[in-house]
Amino acid sequence: MLIRGGSVVSMDDHVGNFIGDILVHDGRIAAIAPAIAPPPGAEVLDATGKIVMPGFVNAHMHTWQTGLRGVAADWTISQYLRAIHAGLATHFRPEDIYIANLVGALSQLNCGTTTLVDWCHNNPSPEHTDAAVGGLVQSGIRALFLHGSPKPDPKPGQKHFSEVPMPRNEVVRLRRGQLASDDALVTLGLAILGPCMSIYDVCCEDFRLARETGTVASMHVTGPLLTPDGFERLAGENLLGPALNIVHGNVLSDAQLDLLVGHGVHFTVTAEVEMQMGFGRPLTGRLRRRGASISIGSDIESGMSSDMFTVTRMTLQAQRFLDSLDSFENSGQGPAEITIPCREALRWSTIDAARMAGLDQRTGSLTPGKAADIVVLSARDLNMHPVVDPVASIVLQAGVANVDTVIVGGIVRKRDGVMLYSDMPRRLDELAQSSMRILTDFNKARAA
Repeated sequence: MLIRGGSVVSMDDHVGNFIGDILVHDGRIAAIAPAIAPPPGAEVLDATGKIVMPGFVNAHMHTWQTGLRGVAADWTISQYLRAIHAGLATHFRPEDIYIANLVGALSQLNCGTTTLVDWCHNNPSPEHTDAAVGGLVQSGIRALFLHGSPKPDPKPGQKHFSEVPMPRNEVVRLRRGQLASDDALVTLGLAILGPCMSIYDVCCEDFRLARETGTVASMHVTGPLLTPDGFERLAGENLLGPALNIVHGNVLSDAQLDLLVGHGVHFTVTAEVEMQMGFGRPLTGRLRRRGASISIGSDIESGMSSDMFTVTRMTLQAQRFLDSLDSFENSGQGPAEITIPCREALRWSTIDAARMAGLDQRTGSLTPGKAADIVVLSARDLNMHPVVDPVASIVLQAGVANVDTVIVGGIVRKRDGVMLYSDMPRRLDELAQSSMRILTDFNKARAA
């Protein structure tokens, strides 16, 4: 395939931005140049008047909640934890997880996301886990599947989830089975409890399992740490490093941030949910001051818009606003110049997010040799035209309606604004039926 004449936003400093062509061969980007002669028999995609960019990387999403869209719209974090984890989540069957992950991933493709970090913490059985992975595979999206653990209230005689380590046998089963390859479209990581949500022995065991299996380990930090000195102790055991990811982290002290950043730990900000649910200031500004790599994600599908145009814009403008407030407090006036450029924000949702997921050698930028994960935007649409600065147009003007073409690993998943998944109506009906049954069962159990 030759993508011809588009305004290329590569997110690769060596490639740059220009009007030109991209040649795709065998699922990879073979060449990028101002002009490329089409090889014999190549399909030519005319991108004249369009923006060509790397697909978004959604660095944090609970895709299993797709059928619960809207239920968490007015909840704080404490309300969410009670209603979702101790309530609604317990009524999910494997088929519910499958259809939620499938439709959620298809939605991401429709929105221009080609890589999804799926933080799956509602998998109480191997059947649930296999269903979650199956939904991702069926969608055709690139995904890092983070195997987590459910968090229901313990029954008599059971341990609290904070005392239960990641199920080693289950992780090994996946690592030796359907998620054995790190070159596959869907790969394995761990969604661990970490010092915020587990006792130290569990925390240490999970960190060691991630290192043993060579997987990315991601953890929430949403409030006071259950193991207050956990990160310091983990550093002492040489268990911190770039394969670790902290989501949120709003409450971390400066000393903890310095420690984690110094060990190369990656951070993911989900600004909208953090502002709604009372997490405190998004960590964006404190991370920028330390030169840390930032990735961003949409988080709970039950409450927030999950398109990365909205996520990128929200995260950027939230921090610009906070920077302005700080400037007024310190000097009595706003900043003399903008504090964060649009290009930096676009990095958070492309190459920097891919780096967090350990996938930056495969995706996140339009670079020869990388996978052809490419999105084409219609730049002549009323909300976009004229495009003076394509990066600014992506971050501040564009939306889902502008997504013309989506390509993952050289395979076209959306063309001329239409998803190419042939069974969409039936799948949407299945999701609605799943949602209705879960909510009904939850309400019955609550009334009993």
